[in-house]
Amino acid sequence: MTRSPAVPSGTLVLDSEGLAKAVLRDRTVTTWLALARADDLRVITSAAALVEVVHPRANRPAQEWTLSRLVVEPITETVARHAATLLSDAGLHGHKHAINAMLSATALAAPGPVTVLTSDPEDLAALCGVRVTVIKV
Repeated sequence: MTRSPAVPSGTLVLDSEGLAKAVLRDRTVTTWLALARADDLRVITSAAALVEVVHPRANRPAQEWTLSRLVVEPITETVARHAATLLSDAGLHGHKHAINAMLSATALAAPGPVTVLTSDPEDLAALCGVRVTVIKV
């Protein structure tokens, strides 16, 4: 008998703060990541989040190790258009909320149930509505 490939039972999404805390091995985020692995959750972030996290003073080996343990989802035209729609629907402006909108569009496209670890729970909740669980880190 051939085993079918494992299918993730949901998705854990890290915003830039969640990703930064994962790099720093923050206890709360590390616990979430361990739970995600134990529950076979897919762990992702948006390519847009990397822009906020990667900087010269960051521990580059720790960043690369952390990134190797998750999926960095690209910002496609489809994601960008969905992000623009989310901004419009929430009455928010792209200049201030663009990265959160791209992360939200990425989260909404992921297999559910979806949980987002974020430093901006109000913005993410406004952009995603009730379709994702938003956790402040």
